[in-house]
Amino acid sequence: MSQLVECVPNFSEGTDQEVIGAISQAISQTPGCVLLDVDAGLSTNRTVYTFVGKPECVVEGALSAARTASRLIDMSRHRGEHPRMGALDVCPFIPVRGVTMDQCVLCAQAFGQRLAEELKVPVYLYGEAARTASRRTLPAIRAGEYEALPEKLKQAEWEPDFGPSCFVPSWGATVTGARKFLIAFNINLLSTKEQAHRIALNLREQGRGQHQPGRLRKVQGIGWYLEEKNLAQVSTNLLDFEVTGLHTVFEETCREAQELRLPVVGSQLVGLVPLKALLDAAAFYCDKENLFVLEEEQRIRLVVSRLGLDSLAPFNPSERVIEYLVPDRLEKSLLDMSLRAFLREVGARSATPGGGSVAAASAAMGAALASMVGQMTYGRRQFEQLDAVMRRLIPPFHAALAQLTSLVDADAQAFATYLEAMKLPKNTPEDRDRRTAALQEGLRGAVAVPLALAETVSPLWPALRELALCGNLACQSDLQVAAKALEMGVFGAYFNVLINLKDVKDEVFKDQVRQRAASLLQEAKAQAALVLESLEARQE
Repeated sequence: MSQLVECVPNFSEGTDQEVIGAISQAISQTPGCVLLDVDAGLSTNRTVYTFVGKPECVVEGALSAARTASRLIDMSRHRGEHPRMGALDVCPFIPVRGVTMDQCVLCAQAFGQRLAEELKVPVYLYGEAARTASRRTLPAIRAGEYEALPEKLKQAEWEPDFGPSCFVPSWGATVTGARKFLIAFNINLLSTKEQAHRIALNLREQGRGQHQPGRLRKVQGIGWYLEEKNLAQVSTNLLDFEVTGLHTVFEETCREAQELRLPVVGSQLVGLVPLKALLDAAAFYCDKENLFVLEEEQRIRLVVSRLGLDSLAPFNPSERVIEYLVPDRLEKSLLDMSLRAFLREVGARSATPGGGSVAAASAAMGAALASMVGQMTYGRRQFEQLDAVMRRLIPPFHAALAQLTSLVDADAQAFATYLEAMKLPKNTPEDRDRRTAALQEGLRGAVAVPLALAETVSPLWPALRELALCGNLACQSDLQVAAKALEMGVFGAYFNVLINLKDVKDEVFKDQVRQRAASLLQEAKAQAALVLESLEARQE
């Protein structure tokens, strides 16, 4: 799996299109960087850039953007609604794929040090990169904003982590660090700025201070007014959307607004959003309203509707969801190929894609067929007595389809990782030790993918048996193919596990995995046979 870091620099310029464009160009022209989003705000006078790349590439991209900003932005003339302290106000590094938080901390440190050395400006570290607890949160470092910097920099406790302790009027100061994915989420109100801010104080974790904390963990918030839209916003940052989700922030804001008799008129996402954050919100509304919505596209549409994400501008998921942007633009995926191209790749003179990817594709097609049969039964008048049953049976196949599909690429990637380990030097004893450890790790990864395939199929058998007993009999052959496709997927997984286990040195691990894989294969054979028997009996 390739390494991918997201960088989200916030520059204190949101009105001058030439400046905004020049910074965009500086990022996009940096080798290895892909600029995904540019979100400029007039009232905030701030532009949020989102780009991705390998760790070393995003550091270079951020530096290139900062150099451009240093020539074009004069902080002494800046005015805007958003808190700020520098021309490049904040520059976080976020792990996306194949990268640890520690590696993002190293990115922040390298960026901060080089920025301070090149531009002779003060730089602070925050988040996971913070060196003291008092600098862990961005609001703590930014307290007093740009205007307070001249006096603040004279205080020993505010000596920068990098750069001089002197005030640079044209620049101010920059904060950089490492953090989880932050979602900037604003809820629109027909109210005053003061009313919006009152709601923000009630909700944000900090609340009104130490003795009056707010209700929502891992949420920052303020209220402001957008003159160009003639409305106020409760502007929030979700520091960890798995602790407090979009739907929770929106629903709590609605509750607060209702108590003040203020109308909520939609919301706004600034920058990009992880797919999971939207799907979590979809799950909430499906559960709350007892809805049966399976397709990812439709679930996202539901969230856009419930949150009013298109109230200020069209919300296009293909341009706003980070997972929809990254795969197509940074690396080749087997899943993006046509079926014809995939089969050609399988038949080519190369080790990947091989049996593991084909097994995953087979199992995925089996799950897809089972889901299809469920949907060909659900919602039809002649089977309406089965609607509740289908609402229970279809989701496991639908979820397994996504998991099994991802394993098509994962198997090829696991083998590629093992091949990379094979290329490591073995000139010295230390080299040989590192190579041996990498090879063993690569083999474990190559075992883990097919084993995950078999484990994903295992819970599907009871649902498939029940579907065979009551599903639309016009789809009998589809269910028969589904049963054998799932069995074949596990069959392929079993032999891929065995061949990769052969060179693993940990005998205890080998025995445990071999026994588990054999058990899953026997289960698949027996369960597929039961499904076929049930279908044959119904036909008679």
